[in-house]
Amino acid sequence: MKKAADCKNMDEVRAEIDRVDRALVDLMAKRWTYVDRAWFFKRTPDEASVPWRNKDVIDKVKTRAEEKGMPPEMAEALWRTLIGWGIQYEEERLREK
Repeated sequence: MKKAADCKNMDEVRAEIDRVDRALVDLMAKRWTYVDRAWFFKRTPDEASVPWRNKDVIDKVKTRAEEKGMPPEMAEALWRTLIGWGIQYEEERLREK
C-alpha cells in the first residue's frame, strides 16, 4: 500500500486506485451479507425502510468521511444509493415471503 503523496506517476496512482477499489468491493460485499440477513427479521415490506436508522447511518458516514478528509456530501450520496438498493431488495424479498 502506497500513500497518494508517494505516487510518482499516473500508473502508480491508477494501481493504487485499483487496489482500493478491490478492497471497497470486498467490504461492500461483506456489508451486503448483513443487508441480506436483515430482511429475515422483518415481517412486511413496510418494515424495509426505517427512516430513523437510515438517517443515523448517513449521519455517521458523513461524520466519518469528514474526519478522513472525504467530502461528506459524496459519502452521503453513495450511502443513500446503498441504502436505497437495500430497501428495494428487502421489500422484494418480503413480498415473496
